[in-house]
Amino acid sequence: MFNSLSERLGQTLRGMRGQARISEDNVKETLREVRMALLEADVALPVVRDFVNSVKERALGQDVLKSLTPGQAFVKIVNDELVHVMGDACEELNLSARPPAVVLMAGLQGAGKTTTVAKLARWLKERKKKSVLVASADVYRPAAIEQLKTLSGEVEAEFFPSTSKDKPVTIARDAYQYAIKKGLDVVIIDTAGRLHIDDAMMDEIKQIHAAIDPVETLFVVDSMTGQDAANTAKAFNEALPLTGVILTKTDGDARGGAALSVRSITGKPIKFLGVGEKTEALQAFYPDRIASRILGMGDVLTLVEEAEHKIDKDEALKLAKKIKKGKPFDLEDFLVQIQQMTKMGGVASLMDKIPGINQVPQKVKEQVNDKEIRRLEAIIFSMNKQERRRPDIIKGSRKRRIAEGSGTQIQDVNRLLKQFTQMQKMMKKMNKKGGMANMLRQMKGGGMSGPGGMPF
Repeated sequence: MFNSLSERLGQTLRGMRGQARISEDNVKETLREVRMALLEADVALPVVRDFVNSVKERALGQDVLKSLTPGQAFVKIVNDELVHVMGDACEELNLSARPPAVVLMAGLQGAGKTTTVAKLARWLKERKKKSVLVASADVYRPAAIEQLKTLSGEVEAEFFPSTSKDKPVTIARDAYQYAIKKGLDVVIIDTAGRLHIDDAMMDEIKQIHAAIDPVETLFVVDSMTGQDAANTAKAFNEALPLTGVILTKTDGDARGGAALSVRSITGKPIKFLGVGEKTEALQAFYPDRIASRILGMGDVLTLVEEAEHKIDKDEALKLAKKIKKGKPFDLEDFLVQIQQMTKMGGVASLMDKIPGINQVPQKVKEQVNDKEIRRLEAIIFSMNKQERRRPDIIKGSRKRRIAEGSGTQIQDVNRLLKQFTQMQKMMKKMNKKGGMANMLRQMKGGGMSGPGGMPF
């Protein structure tokens, strides 16, 4: 998300960082570019207008004009305003109510509500250690009930059965009573997709709301609809007391207009981002971290949190012990590292959070993608155990066999072996005294071939 906006703002603000003096003229010129970048990202016009006016007013204030580094002070103002536009701070779910806390999900058809229910159930179980019941009140689409039943099994949440013959209000009320009897912490109610102009359907969800009195009423919306997502959320909020928004499909949204428009237009916070199709692909929304990503400063905190929850610690410890003992880093280890990266959402998700990524040439970024990662995996899977443990024996005939077995070319095998050699050298450096510090210095200096020092 924010790829084009981040690149455009990065180019614009880079010129301001080194400015020894800020004047009305260079602020005006820079803000013209910022305004165009935001509009191209499909941010709502009133939001853009307020943002630009606020930045201009602060940038021409005495604190900035007298600053020793006025260019950097200007960039900080842009960062602070981005954070403010998106909501200042992360607003977590209100789970302080007497259990069970009820969460009602609403939204348009096709926004990804049912999948989001499962993602949220998983997030609550893993991050908040809550027991969760999910129920489907989408009686108009029997497949939705079956879908939620399947997903609930995947995320190990309890499923409350319902059928297309049941009434939505009855399903919601009965699920709530069941959760009370079972002593569960949270109940999530999935509902049918509906338009805010459909009076009958809006009356139905109002009745559901009245019957279960949810502590959270979340509007699930497709981020790829841009500023329309914010306008739709606003219309829903006028009919239903929303407490927050979940933006879905943000991994496919290169613009980011929805994220920058929702809070200002609806007055409601974005609480989560859907960042992929898998049930673990849900992130709490932190405005400061998103602003940092937009300005190319990365999002190290989210990266660390995801590593904490998704990386196999036993595998990581096993590799660390192996390297410490001076044993060679081999292709089986390399494969494990690739698979760990995939668990964290793939290369695209990782790159989005690496500081300075918007300064990496576009040509390099295009080479680093999940398709390339899958090709690397296929090549290693085509090798036998001996070849994985002793890559130096992979010569002509072996290369041909591996390429044929993985559906790739010999040059692809050569490229993998070259990348592996770079990774192997990096592991050796880590094992030497002061190796990690030296490696980080090399990464910052651009010594590695890939972004952030990744050998791809």
